[in-house]
Amino acid sequence: MGKIVFFDTTLRDGEQAPGFSMKIEEKLQLAKQLEKLGVDVIEAGFAISSDGDFESIKLIAKHIKKSSVCSLARANKLDIDRAYEALKDAKKPRIHIFIATSDLHLKYKLSKTREEALEIAVESVAYAKTFFNDIEFSCEDATRSDKEFLVKIIEAVINAGAKTINLPDTVGYTTPDEIFEMVSYVIKNVPNVKKAKISVHNHNDLGLAVANSLAAIRAGATQIECTINGIGERAGNAALEEVVMIMNVRSDIYSDFKHNINTKEIYRSSKLLSTITGVNVQPNKAIVGKNAFAHESGIHQAGMLKNRKTYEIMTPESVGIAESTMVLGKHSGRNALSNRLGTLGYKLSKDELDECFIKFKLLADKKKEVFDEDLEVIILGQLGKVQIFYELDYIGFNSGTDTIPTVTMKLKKDDGTILSDSNIGDGPIDAAFKTIERIVGIDSKLKSYKLASITPGKDAQGDVTVSVEFNKCGYNTGGKGFSTDILIASVEAYLSALNSFLRGVERVKPTNGSL
Repeated sequence: MGKIVFFDTTLRDGEQAPGFSMKIEEKLQLAKQLEKLGVDVIEAGFAISSDGDFESIKLIAKHIKKSSVCSLARANKLDIDRAYEALKDAKKPRIHIFIATSDLHLKYKLSKTREEALEIAVESVAYAKTFFNDIEFSCEDATRSDKEFLVKIIEAVINAGAKTINLPDTVGYTTPDEIFEMVSYVIKNVPNVKKAKISVHNHNDLGLAVANSLAAIRAGATQIECTINGIGERAGNAALEEVVMIMNVRSDIYSDFKHNINTKEIYRSSKLLSTITGVNVQPNKAIVGKNAFAHESGIHQAGMLKNRKTYEIMTPESVGIAESTMVLGKHSGRNALSNRLGTLGYKLSKDELDECFIKFKLLADKKKEVFDEDLEVIILGQLGKVQIFYELDYIGFNSGTDTIPTVTMKLKKDDGTILSDSNIGDGPIDAAFKTIERIVGIDSKLKSYKLASITPGKDAQGDVTVSVEFNKCGYNTGGKGFSTDILIASVEAYLSALNSFLRGVERVKPTNGSL
């Protein structure tokens, strides 16, 4: 089996992206996690670029023992000396020297000819050889470079001491077919190519970084340069977690290759990076996104409940996530609701489930996600059925800074009669309570009012608890109401207290809607 080396540049190329800068101690923390993940090479920074980068490379080099620790360096003695000073305490140091090889970069960035670039590259590698045994050389913008020139410079730097040759798609321009052809051409035409590993470093400007990395592996590349969460310059780099899991899940295609990555540390590595940088991955990000193992569709949930493989090609546990998530929302079906209620300890008859499902769907149309606490509210209301004398049929509020709060309301009696009225108040809730009093013909005094949020989020249900004294009876009656609209929740709580009071009255004598 061919060993694929994973070269992680999260701490170098990844950190260069705007918004991803890390402190020295944070880089060390992430480097330790990368070692735990099983990364073969950690590119810890660019030693000459700043004192901060130099110190972080030096610190990481002292602490990391299993992975190689690498510093980037331009093809000149100053950069190489600085890299050596940063890495001299590393157990397994590597220097990564680069120079542009495309005619575009040579002309407009370096103002060098091909011959001059070749001479600089050979001299730099030879000089680095006096300090380092492990030397990587990169042909910057390789995918837009002349293939014959690539062959020439690669042969020369291998002879000078380079053990890894990196062929970067620096601007994310190439396609899988093209990079397959380029890697194949290099392997076929560089006479001493077997003395070095062939590596690729793909950027994601066209969304092809992972696909290009896999094409390069099939062509013979044995090192992949990548980052956690795919961070990096512009649109980022090939995402380590995606390349690894494709190789694992599609072992039928990549059975000839192996790697050292401990996939169960993938999610932890992703979360640590997000925590350090404050930048979360998008919910639909492959492998580590919030929705990667979440299911809301009723059809998908039904399939998952029968066999996880119906809608999951890998297990969440394989990447370090505890379990799949069955998201209850407006697309969820009866099977998912029944399963979740069973998990919460409720066993319902078919009729009870049917009624709960109706209420669940009504709530799901108002909320993005229905939580367990929401289900508790539905189920307790369903299982605790009692006689209802009055229930809300309609309510309209009119309120504002320069408007007298007014409520129009319709209540449905237990005999089907609809009663309506309106009233004003100090606020919309006060107006609503006064309207109920007028419709029912009852005196009341609000003793306490409490509002809480059942679940997180702006669309959470409001939980209103009231204590009310009716008809100066001397005791308080409690009531609870739940709704994503706190005004409606308040009305429901008040009606709950009213119905509780009426159930305690020995005889109800309505006259024109009055008690």
